[in-house]
Amino acid sequence: MRILIVGGGVLGTLHAWQAVERGHDVVQLEREPEARGASVRNFGLVWVGGRASGRELATAQRARNFWERIGERVAGLGFRANGSLTVVRTEAELAVAREVTEGAEAAERGYQLLDATETRDLNPALKGAFEGALWCERDAAVEPRTAQPALRAELGKTGRYTWRPGREVRHLTGTGVVDDRGERHDGDVVVFCTGAWTGGLVRELAGDPPVRKVRLQMAQTEPLAEKLTTSVADGDSFRYYPAYRGAALDTLNAGQPQEPAAAAHRMQLLLVQRLDGSLTIGDTHEYAEPFAFDVTEDPYDHLETVAGALLGRRVPRIRRRWAGVYAQTTDPGRIVHRARVADNAWLVTGPGGRGMTCAPAIAEDTAAELGL
Repeated sequence: MRILIVGGGVLGTLHAWQAVERGHDVVQLEREPEARGASVRNFGLVWVGGRASGRELATAQRARNFWERIGERVAGLGFRANGSLTVVRTEAELAVAREVTEGAEAAERGYQLLDATETRDLNPALKGAFEGALWCERDAAVEPRTAQPALRAELGKTGRYTWRPGREVRHLTGTGVVDDRGERHDGDVVVFCTGAWTGGLVRELAGDPPVRKVRLQMAQTEPLAEKLTTSVADGDSFRYYPAYRGAALDTLNAGQPQEPAAAAHRMQLLLVQRLDGSLTIGDTHEYAEPFAFDVTEDPYDHLETVAGALLGRRVPRIRRRWAGVYAQTTDPGRIVHRARVADNAWLVTGPGGRGMTCAPAIAEDTAAELGL
């Protein structure tokens, strides 16, 4: 078959990967010269430890295995099985970590409770004061700024893949699509992976899909002179991931409110070292549209303070700041919004903060549902 993928982000690219792996010809179209949305404005985390029990966790585990296998073929992906440490600084945070390591899924998620000395042994760059950490062995990381080009380069070697950037799809026909240059692209199936872009043709086909937009702020520092051997999170991360829900988290929320800036911007600290030594640091969560067009400094001040406390020194100077918007399905029972919008077309969007983690498995599920 000939498959048309509309959208050049990680979800679209992994749908292209799945189709090519199944022997199909793929044309991938992107309205920008290069993907510029949430797929490059994230941490590159393959985050298994915090996922909800059941289908979401199973999807993340399957996707993590996919990423590892793809990483063996695609060096530019930058896959590394570095795990993560959620560093806890109070007894209430430690209680959450202890509760989940004693849970039934601890082994499946790769959980282990470490004391402060064990934490520093595992990640010597953490020289601050803390009680210990939740170690999640199954977590991993990739390089979001290079992942899509690297994956496309590998797909191009097959002779069954074509990349068409700078083309906004305007019309869906019975035999494919027409772009804003008036060029026709024929295909048997069209898969729209347009992320947070749900206007234009997507709205004509799907109406208002059940997804919401979430805005975040993040930053990247200059290189740290020391290697972070793991990804790092702070105790506020427990408040944002479903795996940590329980009596201990209820106690944490009731007795240890977030700092004002963190609460106002719905923040957690996530810290990932890039291959060049720089640190990706974030993030915030904003749900009420219209979103601001600028970034604000209070969140960055908070992130630098918390990261510095864990590292035991000032973080390197921030050299890039950005905001991003991603789409999140409003159905809590679904990983992604996947719907047929025409006889020959599907819309797949709304993985939310799971996009980078789960994209390979989401694409596999789409391929299975479409019978590719």
